[in-house]
Amino acid sequence: MKTNASPCKSTFSTPVMRRFLIAACAGLLLTAFGGLAAAQSSPGPITPTLRQRVEEPQQDSIRVKVNLVSMPVVVHNGKGALVLDLDKNDFRIFDNNVQQRVEDFDIGSAPISLAIVVETSSRIEPLLPAIRKTGILFTQTVIGADGDAAVIGYNDQVDKLLDFTSDEDAVENTVKNLQKGTDGAKLYDALGEAVSELKKRPEARRRVIITLAEAVDTGSEDKLGQVLQDAQLANITIYSVGLSTTSAKARGPEKGGGPPAATPPGTFGLPKAPGTVETPDTDALRSGNVDLLALAVWAVQHVTATIRERPLEVADIATGGLYQTAVRDSAIEPAIDAIGGELHAQYTLTYRPTDAGDSGYHEIKVDVSRPGTRGLKVRTRPGYYLAEAK
Repeated sequence: MKTNASPCKSTFSTPVMRRFLIAACAGLLLTAFGGLAAAQSSPGPITPTLRQRVEEPQQDSIRVKVNLVSMPVVVHNGKGALVLDLDKNDFRIFDNNVQQRVEDFDIGSAPISLAIVVETSSRIEPLLPAIRKTGILFTQTVIGADGDAAVIGYNDQVDKLLDFTSDEDAVENTVKNLQKGTDGAKLYDALGEAVSELKKRPEARRRVIITLAEAVDTGSEDKLGQVLQDAQLANITIYSVGLSTTSAKARGPEKGGGPPAATPPGTFGLPKAPGTVETPDTDALRSGNVDLLALAVWAVQHVTATIRERPLEVADIATGGLYQTAVRDSAIEPAIDAIGGELHAQYTLTYRPTDAGDSGYHEIKVDVSRPGTRGLKVRTRPGYYLAEAK
């Protein structure tokens, strides 16, 4: 007589239930062996403590650090002549009042990568014939035998007319064939493009921008302060030849200076402009009494601010360059020639900041300590700004 199947066997007699039983048993076996392996193997990764998470940042964190600072330094004597006989030990550099060790020293021999930024606005059309003649000055006086150059034109758009090349004919022909554009003037966007292109050049080269332009910007997306902050961190020096300064002032809101402040330092004689934070700089801007060095530092620290007063001079001061006015056509070539002469008599000092990771504005001071050199005038950039790590 047959006996009935056991309840357990009956329960798992269907195919579905048999698959369920097999899966359950496999899970139990994996759990058992997994626990045994964990007990016998070396420990795996440990979840970081809060202290470890602070001290060991995630891979996607951003830390701003400057490894080397390269400084253009120009020295004049009391009569305005360039001083060319100084050596490395004659200079002292201070970064945030801490003396630094000069690692590299050069005078005018490092090759130059030059970005030529030219306004092609219809407003300066009468000056274009004079500008078209300057190509040979850029190749022979500025970049020299080992240099290279790019050409950027701008009006209401920015056009990269020539990429970096050592072909002198290409540079001269590009400048010779500059064409008139619209009446816009996206100066800051053009400078930003020049900075972006120069950042790609080898660090061993001196990175230089020479701008031929009015001191006017219309419609740029870039802010001058951000462009200058980037230029400082990339060791880029900006020189400017100011075109049609007199007519530009007649068209725009620029002021060439003003009377002394009528209120004590630290107080403001004008009501606060709507939507602005009152600072000595904004008050000076509205009164016309502009400290360009202070404005250059302020622009780099406040990269979202709008800078309208004398932007070319601010750019030059912020990066250690030189501004020259070319009111007449005949003044353009001598201005470029003077810039070339200075570049080939320029000292370049390089140092590694001792507090390279400290965020905020780093003030730079350079002086000459050689005996018998009193009365010398030293020009370099005033500093650089490091954003906080994110």
